[in-house]
Amino acid sequence: MSVSTIAPAADPSVCAPLPVLGRDVQVPLATGGDIEYAALDYAASAPALQRVWDDVAAYAPYYGSVHRGAGHLSQLSTELFENSRREVAAFLDCRPDDQVVFTRSTTDSLNLLAAALPAGTRVFVFETEHHAALLPWARRADLAVTYLDAPRTHQQAVDTLEQALATREPHGPALVCVTGASNVTGELWPVRELAAAAHAHGARIVLDAAQLAPHHPVSVRDLDVDWVAFSGHKLYAPFGSGVLAGRPDWLREAGPYLAGGGASRTVTRRTDGGVDVEWHETAARHEAGSPNVIGAYAIASACKALTEAGFDALVAREQYLTDTLRTGLAKVPGVRILSLFGDDSPRVGVLSFVVEGRSSTQLAAALSAQYGIGVRDGLFCAHPLVRTLLDSDPHAPGECGAPEGGPDEAPLSALRISVGVGTPEEHVHRFLRAVAALA
Repeated sequence: MSVSTIAPAADPSVCAPLPVLGRDVQVPLATGGDIEYAALDYAASAPALQRVWDDVAAYAPYYGSVHRGAGHLSQLSTELFENSRREVAAFLDCRPDDQVVFTRSTTDSLNLLAAALPAGTRVFVFETEHHAALLPWARRADLAVTYLDAPRTHQQAVDTLEQALATREPHGPALVCVTGASNVTGELWPVRELAAAAHAHGARIVLDAAQLAPHHPVSVRDLDVDWVAFSGHKLYAPFGSGVLAGRPDWLREAGPYLAGGGASRTVTRRTDGGVDVEWHETAARHEAGSPNVIGAYAIASACKALTEAGFDALVAREQYLTDTLRTGLAKVPGVRILSLFGDDSPRVGVLSFVVEGRSSTQLAAALSAQYGIGVRDGLFCAHPLVRTLLDSDPHAPGECGAPEGGPDEAPLSALRISVGVGTPEEHVHRFLRAVAALA
Protein backbone atom coordinates (compact mmCIF):
# COMPACT_ATOMS: atom_id res chain seq x y z
CA MET A 1 0.00 0.00 0.00
CA SER A 2 1.36 3.39 -0.98
CA VAL A 3 1.98 6.08 1.60
CA SER A 4 0.37 8.44 -0.91
CA THR A 5 -2.92 6.54 -0.71
CA ILE A 6 -5.09 5.33 2.12
CA ALA A 7 -8.07 3.00 2.24
CA PRO A 8 -11.53 4.57 1.82
CA ALA A 9 -13.93 4.86 4.72
CA ALA A 10 -15.35 1.52 5.80
CA ASP A 11 -17.89 0.19 8.23
CA PRO A 12 -16.29 -0.14 11.69
CA SER A 13 -17.26 -3.82 11.79
CA VAL A 14 -14.37 -4.35 9.35
CA CYS A 15 -12.09 -4.57 12.38
CA ALA A 16 -12.75 -4.46 16.12
CA PRO A 17 -10.46 -2.39 18.35
CA LEU A 18 -7.34 -4.27 19.37
CA PRO A 19 -7.22 -4.81 23.15
CA VAL A 20 -5.06 -2.20 24.89
CA LEU A 21 -4.16 -1.54 28.51
CA GLY A 22 -6.34 1.01 30.28
CA ARG A 23 -9.47 0.38 28.24
CA ASP A 24 -11.54 -0.13 31.42
CA VAL A 25 -9.94 2.57 33.59
CA GLN A 26 -12.47 4.77 35.40
CA VAL A 27 -11.66 8.44 36.07
CA PRO A 28 -13.49 10.94 38.31
CA LEU A 29 -15.60 13.76 36.87
CA ALA A 30 -15.77 17.25 38.33
CA THR A 31 -19.55 16.95 38.20
CA GLY A 32 -19.47 13.81 40.34
CA GLY A 33 -19.17 10.12 39.66
CA ASP A 34 -16.76 8.19 37.47
CA ILE A 35 -16.60 7.42 33.75
CA GLU A 36 -14.56 5.15 31.48
CA TYR A 37 -11.53 7.13 30.36
CA ALA A 38 -11.44 8.02 26.66
CA ALA A 39 -7.78 8.08 25.67
CA LEU A 40 -7.74 10.21 22.52
CA ASP A 41 -4.11 11.32 22.60
CA TYR A 42 -2.48 8.44 20.72
CA ALA A 43 -0.15 10.82 18.86
CA ALA A 44 1.63 11.65 22.12
CA SER A 45 1.79 8.14 23.59
CA ALA A 46 -0.40 5.26 22.55
CA PRO A 47 -1.63 2.77 25.15
CA ALA A 48 0.25 -0.49 25.17
CA LEU A 49 -1.33 -3.39 23.35
CA GLN A 50 -2.49 -6.12 25.72
CA ARG A 51 -0.56 -8.54 23.50
CA VAL A 52 2.67 -6.59 24.11
CA TRP A 53 2.11 -6.50 27.85
CA ASP A 54 1.40 -10.24 27.96
CA ASP A 55 4.51 -11.05 25.91
CA VAL A 56 6.73 -8.93 28.15
CA ALA A 57 5.19 -10.42 31.31
CA ALA A 58 5.82 -13.94 29.99
CA TYR A 59 9.48 -13.11 29.33
CA ALA A 60 10.14 -11.17 32.55
CA PRO A 61 11.05 -14.21 34.74
CA TYR A 62 13.70 -15.16 32.19
CA TYR A 63 15.27 -11.71 32.03
CA GLY A 64 19.06 -11.78 31.91
CA SER A 65 22.08 -9.84 30.69
CA VAL A 66 22.42 -9.37 26.93
CA HIS A 67 25.72 -10.13 25.14
CA ARG A 68 27.29 -10.43 28.58
CA GLY A 69 27.01 -13.95 29.92
CA ALA A 70 27.28 -17.68 29.22
CA GLY A 71 24.38 -18.60 31.51
CA HIS A 72 21.09 -19.90 30.14
CA LEU A 73 19.08 -16.74 30.87
CA SER A 74 21.77 -14.54 29.35
CA GLN A 75 21.80 -16.66 26.23
CA LEU A 76 18.00 -16.60 26.09
CA SER A 77 17.89 -12.81 26.49
CA THR A 78 20.56 -12.31 23.84
CA GLU A 79 18.63 -14.48 21.40
CA LEU A 80 15.43 -12.56 22.20
CA PHE A 81 17.18 -9.23 21.66
CA GLU A 82 18.64 -10.19 18.29
CA ASN A 83 15.38 -11.81 17.17
CA SER A 84 13.66 -8.55 18.02
CA ARG A 85 16.05 -6.78 15.66
CA ARG A 86 15.10 -9.19 12.89
CA GLU A 87 11.38 -8.76 13.62
CA VAL A 88 11.68 -4.98 13.30
CA ALA A 89 13.62 -5.34 10.05
CA ALA A 90 10.84 -7.51 8.65
CA PHE A 91 8.17 -5.05 9.84
CA LEU A 92 9.94 -2.22 7.99
CA ASP A 93 10.71 -4.38 4.94
CA CYS A 94 14.38 -3.48 5.24
CA ARG A 95 17.01 -4.30 2.64
CA PRO A 96 19.35 -7.24 3.40
CA ASP A 97 22.30 -5.05 4.43
CA ASP A 98 20.31 -2.49 6.45
CA GLN A 99 21.14 -2.14 10.14
CA VAL A 100 18.51 -1.90 12.89
CA VAL A 101 19.83 0.11 15.82
CA PHE A 102 17.80 0.21 19.03
CA THR A 103 17.61 3.65 20.62
CA ARG A 104 15.48 5.37 23.25
CA SER A 105 13.04 7.15 20.89
CA THR A 106 12.62 8.85 17.51
CA THR A 107 14.40 11.88 18.98
CA ASP A 108 17.33 9.73 20.05
CA SER A 109 17.42 8.02 16.66
CA LEU A 110 17.63 11.27 14.73
CA ASN A 111 20.24 12.68 17.09
CA LEU A 112 22.26 9.50 16.54
CA LEU A 113 22.05 9.99 12.78
CA ALA A 114 22.98 13.66 13.14
CA ALA A 115 26.09 12.62 15.07
CA ALA A 116 27.01 10.13 12.32
CA LEU A 117 26.77 12.47 9.32
CA PRO A 118 30.02 13.13 7.45
CA ALA A 119 31.53 16.55 8.12
CA GLY A 120 30.23 19.16 5.70
CA THR A 121 26.90 17.43 5.08
CA ARG A 122 24.11 19.80 4.08
CA VAL A 123 20.79 18.96 5.73
CA PHE A 124 17.44 19.97 4.24
CA VAL A 125 14.38 19.91 6.46
CA PHE A 126 10.94 21.48 6.11
CA GLU A 127 9.83 23.87 8.85
CA THR A 128 6.80 21.60 9.27
CA GLU A 129 8.75 18.91 11.12
CA HIS A 130 8.35 17.87 14.74
CA HIS A 131 11.18 19.28 16.84
CA ALA A 132 12.75 15.80 17.01
CA ALA A 133 13.43 16.08 13.28
CA LEU A 134 13.86 19.86 13.11
CA LEU A 135 16.51 20.47 15.76
CA PRO A 136 19.24 17.77 15.96
CA TRP A 137 21.15 18.88 12.85
CA ALA A 138 21.98 22.41 14.00
CA ARG A 139 23.95 21.20 17.02
CA ARG A 140 26.99 20.37 14.89
CA ALA A 141 28.99 23.35 13.68
CA ASP A 142 30.34 21.38 10.71
CA LEU A 143 26.87 20.76 9.24
CA ALA A 144 24.90 23.28 7.18
CA VAL A 145 21.13 23.24 7.70
CA THR A 146 18.59 24.65 5.26
CA TYR A 147 15.06 25.06 6.61
CA LEU A 148 12.46 24.93 3.85
CA ASP A 149 9.17 26.83 4.00
CA ALA A 150 5.94 24.92 4.54
CA PRO A 151 4.56 23.66 1.22
CA ARG A 152 0.84 23.75 0.48
CA THR A 153 0.71 20.82 -1.93
CA HIS A 154 2.61 17.58 -2.39
CA GLN A 155 3.98 18.83 -5.69
CA GLN A 156 5.16 22.06 -4.11
CA ALA A 157 7.03 20.03 -1.49
CA VAL A 158 8.83 18.07 -4.20
CA ASP A 159 9.56 21.17 -6.29
CA THR A 160 10.86 23.10 -3.26
CA LEU A 161 13.20 20.27 -2.32
CA GLU A 162 14.48 19.77 -5.86
CA GLN A 163 15.29 23.45 -6.23
CA ALA A 164 17.10 23.57 -2.89
CA LEU A 165 19.15 20.46 -3.69
CA ALA A 166 20.00 21.55 -7.23
CA THR A 167 21.37 24.91 -6.10
CA ARG A 168 23.28 23.74 -3.03
CA GLU A 169 26.90 24.76 -2.72
CA PRO A 170 29.15 22.93 -2.38
CA HIS A 171 27.69 19.86 -4.07
CA GLY A 172 28.83 17.43 -1.39
CA PRO A 173 27.01 14.99 0.89
CA ALA A 174 23.41 15.94 1.65
CA LEU A 175 20.59 14.61 3.79
CA VAL A 176 16.85 15.27 3.58
CA CYS A 177 14.70 14.74 6.67
CA VAL A 178 10.95 14.42 6.24
CA THR A 179 7.99 13.15 8.23
CA GLY A 180 5.73 10.40 6.93
CA ALA A 181 2.62 11.73 8.66
CA SER A 182 2.30 15.06 10.44
CA ASN A 183 1.90 14.93 14.20
CA VAL A 184 -0.26 18.07 13.91
CA THR A 185 -2.59 17.45 10.96
CA GLY A 186 -2.14 13.73 10.40
CA GLU A 187 -1.58 14.44 6.70
CA LEU A 188 0.59 12.03 4.73
CA TRP A 189 3.65 13.38 2.93
CA PRO A 190 4.81 12.29 -0.55
CA VAL A 191 7.71 10.28 0.84
CA ARG A 192 8.40 8.19 -2.25
CA GLU A 193 8.48 11.26 -4.49
CA LEU A 194 10.71 13.18 -2.09
CA ALA A 195 13.07 10.20 -1.87
CA ALA A 196 13.28 10.07 -5.66
CA ALA A 197 14.06 13.80 -5.77
CA ALA A 198 16.74 13.44 -3.10
CA HIS A 199 18.46 10.55 -4.84
CA ALA A 200 18.29 12.27 -8.22
CA HIS A 201 20.37 15.08 -6.73
CA GLY A 202 22.85 12.86 -4.92
CA ALA A 203 21.29 13.25 -1.47
CA ARG A 204 20.09 10.74 1.09
CA ILE A 205 16.79 10.82 3.00
CA VAL A 206 15.67 9.84 6.48
CA LEU A 207 12.00 9.24 7.24
CA ASP A 208 10.55 10.27 10.59
CA ALA A 209 7.92 7.54 10.90
CA ALA A 210 6.92 8.26 14.51
CA GLN A 211 3.33 9.03 13.44
CA LEU A 212 3.28 6.88 10.29
CA ALA A 213 4.39 3.46 11.55
CA PRO A 214 1.58 3.04 14.14
CA HIS A 215 -1.10 3.77 11.54
CA HIS A 216 0.18 2.63 8.17
CA PRO A 217 2.56 0.03 6.71
CA VAL A 218 6.08 1.32 6.14
CA SER A 219 8.37 -0.29 3.54
CA VAL A 220 11.95 0.96 3.41
CA ARG A 221 12.35 -0.70 0.02
CA ASP A 222 9.13 0.55 -1.52
CA LEU A 223 9.61 4.12 -0.31
CA ASP A 224 13.34 3.91 -1.15
CA VAL A 225 14.39 5.84 1.95
CA ASP A 226 17.89 5.53 3.35
CA TRP A 227 16.85 5.48 7.02
CA VAL A 228 13.67 5.34 9.04
CA ALA A 229 13.17 6.30 12.69
CA PHE A 230 10.26 5.62 15.03
CA SER A 231 9.38 5.28 18.72
CA GLY A 232 8.02 2.32 20.62
CA HIS A 233 5.71 4.38 22.82
CA LYS A 234 3.73 5.53 19.78
CA LEU A 235 3.65 1.98 18.36
CA TYR A 236 1.74 0.51 21.33
CA ALA A 237 4.96 -0.56 23.04
CA PRO A 238 6.14 1.56 25.99
CA PHE A 239 9.37 1.20 27.99
CA GLY A 240 11.39 4.00 26.35
CA SER A 241 12.73 2.39 23.21
CA GLY A 242 13.06 3.41 19.58
CA VAL A 243 14.58 2.39 16.28
CA LEU A 244 16.90 3.78 13.63
CA ALA A 245 17.04 1.44 10.63
CA GLY A 246 18.76 1.82 7.29
CA ARG A 247 22.02 2.07 5.42
CA PRO A 248 25.06 0.96 7.44
CA ASP A 249 27.90 2.88 5.78
CA TRP A 250 27.65 6.31 7.46
CA LEU A 251 26.83 4.63 10.77
CA ARG A 252 29.83 2.31 10.43
CA GLU A 253 32.22 5.10 9.44
CA ALA A 254 31.20 7.43 12.28
CA GLY A 255 32.49 7.20 15.80
CA PRO A 256 30.19 5.46 18.30
CA TYR A 257 27.19 7.51 19.45
CA LEU A 258 28.19 6.62 23.01
CA ALA A 259 31.53 5.21 24.14
CA GLY A 260 31.47 2.15 26.38
CA GLY A 261 31.01 -1.55 26.72
CA GLY A 262 29.08 -3.23 23.96
CA ALA A 263 30.20 -0.70 21.35
CA SER A 264 33.83 -1.76 21.72
CA ARG A 265 35.17 -5.04 20.34
CA THR A 266 38.62 -4.86 21.96
CA VAL A 267 40.39 -2.37 24.22
CA THR A 268 44.16 -2.57 24.79
CA ARG A 269 46.66 -0.48 26.70
CA ARG A 270 49.42 1.23 24.74
CA THR A 271 53.00 1.48 25.92
CA ASP A 272 52.55 5.24 26.35
CA GLY A 273 49.80 4.59 28.91
CA GLY A 274 46.83 5.31 26.68
CA VAL A 275 44.30 2.88 25.20
CA ASP A 276 43.52 1.65 21.70
CA VAL A 277 39.92 0.75 20.88
CA GLU A 278 38.52 -1.37 18.08
CA TRP A 279 34.81 -0.55 17.70
CA HIS A 280 32.14 -2.88 16.39
CA GLU A 281 30.98 -2.28 12.82
CA THR A 282 27.50 -3.73 13.41
CA ALA A 283 24.54 -1.99 15.06
CA ALA A 284 26.26 -2.65 18.40
CA ARG A 285 28.65 0.20 17.52
CA HIS A 286 25.90 2.65 18.55
CA GLU A 287 24.33 0.61 21.37
CA ALA A 288 26.88 1.04 24.15
CA GLY A 289 25.90 -0.10 27.62
CA SER A 290 23.48 -2.80 28.70
CA PRO A 291 20.69 -2.75 26.12
CA ASN A 292 17.01 -2.30 26.90
CA VAL A 293 16.05 -5.86 26.02
CA ILE A 294 12.49 -5.48 27.33
CA GLY A 295 12.00 -2.32 25.28
CA ALA A 296 13.33 -3.98 22.14
CA TYR A 297 11.15 -7.05 22.71
CA ALA A 298 8.11 -4.83 23.30
CA ILE A 299 8.65 -3.10 19.95
CA ALA A 300 9.07 -6.44 18.19
CA SER A 301 5.91 -7.75 19.82
CA ALA A 302 3.96 -4.69 18.67
CA CYS A 303 5.32 -5.04 15.14
CA LYS A 304 4.24 -8.65 15.04
CA ALA A 305 0.79 -7.90 16.49
CA LEU A 306 0.07 -5.16 13.94
CA THR A 307 1.27 -7.33 11.08
CA GLU A 308 -0.84 -10.28 12.15
CA ALA A 309 -3.93 -8.08 12.64
CA GLY A 310 -3.58 -6.90 9.03
CA PHE A 311 -2.87 -3.28 8.18
CA ASP A 312 -5.57 -3.12 5.52
CA ALA A 313 -8.28 -3.71 8.11
CA LEU A 314 -6.61 -1.44 10.69
CA VAL A 315 -6.23 1.41 8.19
CA ALA A 316 -9.84 1.04 7.00
CA ARG A 317 -11.22 1.21 10.52
CA GLU A 318 -9.05 4.18 11.45
CA GLN A 319 -10.14 5.98 8.29
CA TYR A 320 -13.76 5.41 9.32
CA LEU A 321 -13.09 6.96 12.75
CA THR A 322 -11.20 9.87 11.17
CA ASP A 323 -14.01 10.56 8.72
CA THR A 324 -16.50 10.42 11.59
CA LEU A 325 -14.45 13.00 13.49
CA ARG A 326 -14.11 15.32 10.52
CA THR A 327 -17.80 15.13 9.66
CA GLY A 328 -18.84 15.70 13.28
CA LEU A 329 -16.47 18.62 13.88
CA ALA A 330 -17.61 20.28 10.65
CA LYS A 331 -21.10 20.56 12.18
CA VAL A 332 -19.87 22.44 15.26
CA PRO A 333 -20.05 26.25 14.78
CA GLY A 334 -16.70 27.99 14.98
CA VAL A 335 -14.53 24.88 14.54
CA ARG A 336 -11.63 25.09 12.08
CA ILE A 337 -9.66 21.92 11.35
CA LEU A 338 -6.01 22.67 10.63
CA SER A 339 -4.66 21.45 7.31
CA LEU A 340 -1.54 22.01 5.24
CA PHE A 341 -2.51 20.23 2.03
CA GLY A 342 -6.31 20.70 2.05
CA ASP A 343 -9.40 18.77 3.05
CA ASP A 344 -8.89 16.01 0.49
CA SER A 345 -5.36 15.17 1.61
CA PRO A 346 -4.94 11.56 2.82
CA ARG A 347 -4.16 11.36 6.52
CA VAL A 348 -3.87 9.11 9.54
CA GLY A 349 -6.03 9.43 12.66
CA VAL A 350 -4.61 12.73 13.92
CA LEU A 351 -6.64 15.98 13.79
CA SER A 352 -5.89 19.41 15.21
CA PHE A 353 -8.46 22.19 15.36
CA VAL A 354 -9.39 25.47 16.99
CA VAL A 355 -12.76 26.83 18.09
CA GLU A 356 -13.30 30.50 17.32
CA GLY A 357 -13.32 32.62 20.46
CA ARG A 358 -12.45 29.73 22.77
CA SER A 359 -9.22 28.84 24.55
CA SER A 360 -7.90 25.46 23.46
CA THR A 361 -6.33 25.00 26.89
CA GLN A 362 -9.62 25.59 28.67
CA LEU A 363 -11.47 23.30 26.28
CA ALA A 364 -8.96 20.51 26.83
CA ALA A 365 -9.33 20.91 30.60
CA ALA A 366 -13.13 20.84 30.34
CA LEU A 367 -13.08 17.73 28.16
CA SER A 368 -11.08 15.98 30.86
CA ALA A 369 -12.90 17.29 33.93
CA GLN A 370 -16.48 17.06 32.63
CA TYR A 371 -16.33 14.17 30.14
CA GLY A 372 -13.32 12.03 31.03
CA ILE A 373 -11.65 12.63 27.66
CA GLY A 374 -7.90 12.98 27.24
CA VAL A 375 -6.69 15.13 24.32
CA ARG A 376 -3.69 17.40 23.76
CA ASP A 377 -3.54 21.18 23.53
CA GLY A 378 -0.65 23.48 22.68
CA LEU A 379 1.82 23.64 19.80
CA PHE A 380 2.62 19.89 19.78
CA CYS A 381 6.43 20.33 19.60
CA ALA A 382 5.99 21.63 16.05
CA HIS A 383 5.98 25.37 16.69
CA PRO A 384 6.71 26.73 13.19
CA LEU A 385 4.06 24.49 11.61
CA VAL A 386 1.29 25.27 14.10
CA ARG A 387 1.99 29.00 13.89
CA THR A 388 1.83 28.81 10.10
CA LEU A 389 -1.49 26.96 10.27
CA LEU A 390 -2.85 29.49 12.76
CA ASP A 391 -1.74 32.40 10.53
CA SER A 392 0.74 33.54 13.16
CA ASP A 393 4.44 34.31 13.03
CA PRO A 394 6.32 31.00 12.51
CA HIS A 395 9.50 32.65 13.82
CA ALA A 396 8.11 33.73 17.22
CA PRO A 397 9.49 32.11 20.40
CA GLY A 398 7.45 29.83 22.63
CA GLU A 399 7.48 26.77 24.86
CA CYS A 400 6.95 23.23 23.59
CA GLY A 401 3.32 22.27 24.03
CA ALA A 402 2.50 25.43 26.01
CA PRO A 403 -0.11 28.01 25.01
CA GLU A 404 1.08 31.49 24.11
CA GLY A 405 -0.35 34.98 24.17
CA GLY A 406 -0.38 37.90 26.54
CA PRO A 407 -3.08 38.93 29.03
CA ASP A 408 -5.02 40.85 26.39
CA GLU A 409 -4.98 38.26 23.64
CA ALA A 410 -6.24 34.71 23.15
CA PRO A 411 -3.58 32.03 23.68
CA LEU A 412 -1.97 30.72 20.51
CA SER A 413 -2.62 26.99 20.65
CA ALA A 414 -4.79 24.27 19.19
CA LEU A 415 -6.55 21.10 20.27
CA ARG A 416 -5.45 17.72 18.95
CA ILE A 417 -7.37 14.48 18.96
CA SER A 418 -5.69 11.28 17.82
CA VAL A 419 -7.01 7.74 17.55
CA GLY A 420 -5.53 4.33 16.89
CA VAL A 421 -6.06 0.60 16.86
CA GLY A 422 -7.52 0.51 20.37
CA THR A 423 -9.98 3.40 20.08
CA PRO A 424 -13.64 2.42 20.65
CA GLU A 425 -16.07 4.17 18.31
CA GLU A 426 -18.13 5.31 21.29
CA HIS A 427 -15.19 7.38 22.56
CA VAL A 428 -15.20 9.30 19.28
CA HIS A 429 -18.93 10.00 19.56
CA ARG A 430 -18.54 11.06 23.21
CA PHE A 431 -15.85 13.49 22.13
CA LEU A 432 -18.06 14.99 19.40
CA ARG A 433 -20.98 15.41 21.80
CA ALA A 434 -18.67 17.07 24.32
CA VAL A 435 -17.16 19.52 21.82
CA ALA A 436 -20.63 20.47 20.57
CA ALA A 437 -21.73 21.16 24.15
CA LEU A 438 -18.62 23.16 25.06
CA ALA A 439 -18.08 25.17 21.86
